Amino acid sequence: MKKEWSNKWVSSKQPRKQRKFRHRAPLHVRQKFVSAHLSEILRRRFGKRSLPLRKGDEVRVMRGKDNGFKGKVERIDLKRSKVFIEGLNVKKVDGSEVLKAVEPSNLLIVEPKMEDKRRQATIERARKAGRKEEKVEKEKKETTGIKERLKIRKGAKK
Repeated sequence: MKKEWSNKWVSSKQPRKQRKFRHRAPLHVRQKFVSAHLSEILRRRFGKRSLPLRKGDEVRVMRGKDNGFKGKVERIDLKRSKVFIEGLNVKKVDGSEVLKAVEPSNLLIVEPKMEDKRRQATIERARKAGRKEEKVEKEKKETTGIKERLKIRKGAKK
């Protein structure tokens, strides 16, 4: 493992390589590590379970001492994989207040910022894929029902 970083390490089962993958990942890959779940309404609307966080997203803290706090994402630190939320401050020893770092896994996206065209395209792709999956499931149910009816009819003829 002399390489600095390789995207092939993500498929490894070795915990050592998984840690190295995350620890040495470039910032464009770390952006995906800073993802949060979508609220149930958004999950149904977008056909996705989670999205990478962006500055301006409205989020709710789901775990910890600040559970239930709602605010906008002020800043994202990709190197530390932390999110800073507007209004969620901590007091320092000298009396000054700074934004509190929050783990992205403890957040729920309530209202995503949808001004980015690339983000809109990602959601649209997921929405289309979700519709295709629903159609396939419906077809499976219909064909299963037809097969069962045919079995019953064949059994009745004997």
